[in-house]
Amino acid sequence: MPRFAANLSMMYTEHDFLDRFAAAAADGFQAVEYLFPYEHPAAELRARLDANDLVQALFNAPPGDWAAGERGMAALPGREAEFRAAFGRALEYAGVIGNDRIHVMAGLIPADATERAAVPPISRTCPTRPTPPPRKASPC
Repeated sequence: MPRFAANLSMMYTEHDFLDRFAAAAADGFQAVEYLFPYEHPAAELRARLDANDLVQALFNAPPGDWAAGERGMAALPGREAEFRAAFGRALEYAGVIGNDRIHVMAGLIPADATERAAVPPISRTCPTRPTPPPRKASPC
């Protein structure tokens, strides 16, 4: 049977972002996702999940400069250190929010690029991973 998560970046836009958790729960969703959590404290997002008996399905690692058209940094030459720091931030959020999925955005490699970043495996990029708080199993 298919399982669904409400994408709070796209759905319930008539509500302020933090109120979208309750709207999703009221419609019967058991899980949510959204593009980026970083505009809100991780503890506040976790509180909204808990208050509405929801689980976090996933979110994206920081994308770089989204407004300028960037869609990730993982494969961009010269951005390796920035990617490592950004992914570390994503892990910190996941440790508080309690999800075990993070979408790593590779980035848009310019057409004239002759190489892509040699990003080491995530296990070497961010060797320490916060232990997420206990939660119920994701319905996604």
